[in-house]
Amino acid sequence: MKNIHDAATVQELIQRLDKLTPSTQRQWGKMDVAQMLAHCSNALEVNLGDRISKQGFMGKIFGKMAKKSVTSDKPFKQGLPTDPGFVITGSKDFSAEKQRLITLIKRLSAGNPEAMAANPHPFFGRMTAHEWNTLNYKHLDHHLRQFGA
Repeated sequence: MKNIHDAATVQELIQRLDKLTPSTQRQWGKMDVAQMLAHCSNALEVNLGDRISKQGFMGKIFGKMAKKSVTSDKPFKQGLPTDPGFVITGSKDFSAEKQRLITLIKRLSAGNPEAMAANPHPFFGRMTAHEWNTLNYKHLDHHLRQFGA
């Protein structure tokens, strides 16, 4: 599995982001490209500790079981449910959201993975640095594939 703390992986993600334009169309799902960028940024902010979300009731019950699936080597399937706290509505500025996501990816990559593991996921709860790393890459990859990048 690719590692978001690896410079080559970060460069690959940025190159894929650079393929997106404000008019890039989704291949599945409901978000437009700017909403997707905002959604991905919000998710990275949880790992960085910038966005705090408490683990909900469903996460406490099913989080550990589901965590094994999302941290495996298999790519995410299309149509997985989105936590309501990460649903993006309304229009977003494509350029601003793209730059925000690139900045967060670089910040995450430069950070200490073990320190970031202290930030719990709002559904899966406590995660190791390796689990966070896998989840972050797979989530970004999933949404970049959603827009053909």
